[in-house]
Amino acid sequence: MIETQAAVLTALNEPLELTTIRVDDPEPHEVRLKVTNVGLCHSDLHYMTGSVPTGIPAVLGHEVAGVVEAVGSAVTSLQPGDRVTGALTPSCGRCSYCEAGHSTQCVRLDEVRERKRPGFETVDGQAIERLGSIGAFSQHVLMRENALVKLPDDVPLHVGCLLSCCIVTGVGAVFRGAEVRPGSTVAVIGCGGVGSAIIQGARLAGASAIVAIDLDEDRLKAARGYGATHVINAGEGDTVEELHRLLGDGVDYAFEAVGSARTAQTAFALLRPTGTACLVGIAPMGTEIPVPAMDFWYQEKRLIGSYMGSGQAREDIAQFARLYQQGRLLLDEMVTRVIPFAEINEGFEHMLSGDVTRIVVDLQS
Repeated sequence: MIETQAAVLTALNEPLELTTIRVDDPEPHEVRLKVTNVGLCHSDLHYMTGSVPTGIPAVLGHEVAGVVEAVGSAVTSLQPGDRVTGALTPSCGRCSYCEAGHSTQCVRLDEVRERKRPGFETVDGQAIERLGSIGAFSQHVLMRENALVKLPDDVPLHVGCLLSCCIVTGVGAVFRGAEVRPGSTVAVIGCGGVGSAIIQGARLAGASAIVAIDLDEDRLKAARGYGATHVINAGEGDTVEELHRLLGDGVDYAFEAVGSARTAQTAFALLRPTGTACLVGIAPMGTEIPVPAMDFWYQEKRLIGSYMGSGQAREDIAQFARLYQQGRLLLDEMVTRVIPFAEINEGFEHMLSGDVTRIVVDLQS
């Protein structure tokens, strides 16, 4: 067991508290990681505000990259010094969903994540919850071997962390979730980190038109740099009417990356007949989405969800790293700023401004 610094959630709607915690030794299939960088994600805000429940105290954070520091006795594919990023959905590899290529739906996930002892404790021995069994707002974390992916040396860790969440979620939703066809038309509602990744995925998939939709002009300007061919400011007029003016009878695919019933309804309304709306943003617990039932029959629309890219995260992350190496996947441009660990609470405040795509925390500064 070692002691390290972590940002701990001790009360809802309050700043995270930087304090000393204890991190357990790795179990046989675990790795202890020295965390270098973590991306700030809106999912973390859901837990900080209580819209998605968690136990308290808790260490949040999940978009992680770092360096392997110690390995468990059964670990064979990693060794100290390896540069890695996290795949947030470790899988058993043997259940029907894993064997069918849907590891994000592994039915044994809780069993895979289970530990005999708490991974994190306070200095006086109280167990601390870890978001996603990670808790990346800590200078050291424990993760299972099959939840980590080696990064090439020319993929910097401060951008490599994006691969573990917003990139695999957004680009994966395009290729594995909605299965966007070359030449098709796409709309993306919400142009933050995940939405920007969806836009890039649509560009890589060969979409003929990509419409970025947001309330902020700075994000819409950035969206053009990621591949958007058209932009719509949703605060100026009727979004559906404007899209029809631009593209006719709607789009083949509409992605929602905000996490609200209203924007999910808009995504469905943007579709042309036979189109697919894909919900990617995480909505607060209890959210219900009313949509016109007749659209499913007479217009053959589809409404689907996508969680963490709907695929094999470790394989996909490795492929996305290669796309970055080739200059085809833009990651450096998505990192608005890198901040020191002591400024993590200010980082969450900056997240809410329109000129931010992703804020990354340097946990070692």
